[in-house]
Order: sequence, then structure tokens, then C-alpha cells
Amino acid sequence: MAKLTVQNLSPKGEQVFVRVDFNVPFEPSPEGPKVSDDTRIQETLPTLKLLLEKGASLVLCSHLGRPKGQPVEKYSLRPVAAHLSKLLGRPVLFASDCVGPIADQAREKLKAGEILLLENVRFHTEEEKNDPAFAKQLLGKAKFYVNDAFGSAHRAHASTEGCARLTTHAAAGLLMEKELRYLGTELSNPKRPFLVILGGAKVGDKIGVLRALLQKANTILIGGGMSYTFRLAQGRKIGKSLCEPDKVELAKSILSEAEKRGVKLLLPEDTFIVEKLDFAGRQVSPGKFTNPGEDIPEGWEGVDIGPQASKTYAQEIATASTILWNGPMGVFEIPACAKGTFAIAQAVASNSKAVSIIGGGDSVTAIKQAGVGDKVTFISTGGGASLEFLEGKVLPGVAALQEAK
Repeated sequence: MAKLTVQNLSPKGEQVFVRVDFNVPFEPSPEGPKVSDDTRIQETLPTLKLLLEKGASLVLCSHLGRPKGQPVEKYSLRPVAAHLSKLLGRPVLFASDCVGPIADQAREKLKAGEILLLENVRFHTEEEKNDPAFAKQLLGKAKFYVNDAFGSAHRAHASTEGCARLTTHAAAGLLMEKELRYLGTELSNPKRPFLVILGGAKVGDKIGVLRALLQKANTILIGGGMSYTFRLAQGRKIGKSLCEPDKVELAKSILSEAEKRGVKLLLPEDTFIVEKLDFAGRQVSPGKFTNPGEDIPEGWEGVDIGPQASKTYAQEIATASTILWNGPMGVFEIPACAKGTFAIAQAVASNSKAVSIIGGGDSVTAIKQAGVGDKVTFISTGGGASLEFLEGKVLPGVAALQEAK
């Protein structure tokens, strides 16, 4: 069933507790830390603006980083309040704690149309323990709860699951609604051909998603570190490339299942290989491409798909009607190893007739660095959450929201 959404609420004159995902990166500046990528903040602005238009006052709650239940200055959300204020063109108040007297006093003074951002909820161990008493404190007197933090929906924490169980109105925000629509509804019965691009370091991280998508996809393109485990499963030599020897049998079973189901599962024909990889220094030396079908020699490491693989993958992408992409094709953080990933990004963006969904994490960074973020249908803000959702797992933060009547 569809979930209750922020559009169904009538919170005029009421305080609304909004779980947002402001887990954003910072960069140093003379004035102090500044937000360096505000994608997650930007994505939740429509929800905040809609609630303000409806006459509500807003109490915003988020985590930032992993402070392990203790106040840590570098994980303070204070700089986010200043950034959000600029984006909205109105003051955003900040409480230096998320519960207790400081937070309570700030909330008591809140008037309709005003916004209060609470300090990092993970400064308290009770958050990740999903402590009911802590959830009650967080919620305060708010009768309305809105979750717009899809990226945290796979966590059963006090702010994502506990609070939702305590309110009379627990609804999805506009971003949450959009995530559920594209990752759920659109992919439950996709327009065909349905093509999946899976990359990233490990097969183990994507095994659940791979198995689930084998039931639906027409074509699966494999790249990144996980492709070398598949190559090993085919009896190929992979030099010193990243792989998971304990997952070789698993890779064999996936290749076998794809064949039985008539799913076209492609691995890179050629590879960009290097002798030395300096990740910290963002350098490689020396580097060369293998010939199509050639094994990777001893002492060399695969770090990206090659030009022939990029061409083959682009041709497959051009014929698709639905595209799901999760995971880069190589070590794209290093410019010399980014060509394959960016070629895929360009190919996805060039297929304007397809519904193209970018499934969170590094793929989002890659599509933006390639300068084509505005040419795809949907970019998910959830990393682990989108993987678990695609796998078919129940997300506690979604399950706790009320069903639409």
C-alpha cells in the first residue's frame, strides 16, 4: 500500500518534526567549516517549503558522520543551519542539543513559519539503540512526524523508526515519496528492455541486489572490482586485481543463473591495468590497456574498464528503456582510472528516451562529476538504503510510516 505523505497533512499552527538527511561533507574555510556538497539538503527543500506553506513550524533532526554517541565538534550540524538559512532565504535557528532543556526551550519559542535545526542526533547513544524514551524526548509535543531521510530509512533508530511509532501522523516527505516511487514502483514493472549496470568493489556487497535483479533484468553490465571475481570464476587470470576468492563459487552460480534465465550478463572485454596504484596521491604508474579477451598479467592490477568495454556497454545502454546504475566501473576517484565510469555516465545521459535511475553512493558522485546529473531521470540519495530496498528488504524507516487511506 502507498504511504501517507506530507501532501496529505494539514499541520497549520502545528509543530512538525522532520527527519532529514543532512549527512553532508564539509570543507575548511576562513570562517569555519562549510558545506562542500549540499545535494542532500537541496533535495529536501521542497518538503520543507511545502510544510511552511501549510502554516507549520519545523523541528529538523539529522545525523552527521559517526560520532559514536558522544559530542564531537567536527560532526556538529551548526554549519548546516547557516547553509540552510541561505538556501531558504529565512533564519534557521539552531539548538546545541537534540534533547533536554536546550532543545525544549528552543522548541517552546518556535512560531508558525519558523525553523529549528537540532544538533546531531548521534551525539546520544540512545539514537542507534532506538530507545523509546529518547524517541519520545526527540518528538516533544509534535503530533506530526515526517521522514524525508531515505538514506537512513534502513536503520531502525529512534529518529527514523521510534518517533514514527509515537505520533498520530507519520508521513513520508516528498523526497522519500520520490525514492519509493522510482526505486519501487518504476522498477517493479519496468519498461523493457530493462538494463542494470552494477559496479563497485565487492560482489559480496551486491549479491542480494544481483539475485533480486536477475529476476527482472534483461541485461546486466558488470564493472568495478567485482568484475575480477567473476573473471576468476571463469578461470581467467586477473594478476593482483581486487577480488574475493571466497565468493568465486557465488559468482559461478550467478553466471549460471543468468544463463538459465536468458539474462545477458556482460563482463568487460578489456581493462585498464597498472603496476602501481597510489590512491592517497591519486596517481598510477605505469598504465596500459589489455587487448580484448586478454588476461591480466602477473604484477598488474585492473582499475577501470577499457575502451572496447566502454563501447560495448554504451551500445547496450542505447537500446534500453529502463536503466538502473549502481556502482562505478573503476577507481574513478583517480583521473587516470575514471574514463570508463565517465563513458558510462555519458552513455546513460545520452539515452533520453529511457527512464534512468542512479542508485546512490559513488554512482551519484560520478554522474555529477561527468556533468550530466541533469540529464538522468532520477538520482537516489540513499546508498545502503537503496541497495537494501532494491534487494527487497523491508526498510524500518519506511515500514513505520502510516499507510495512506
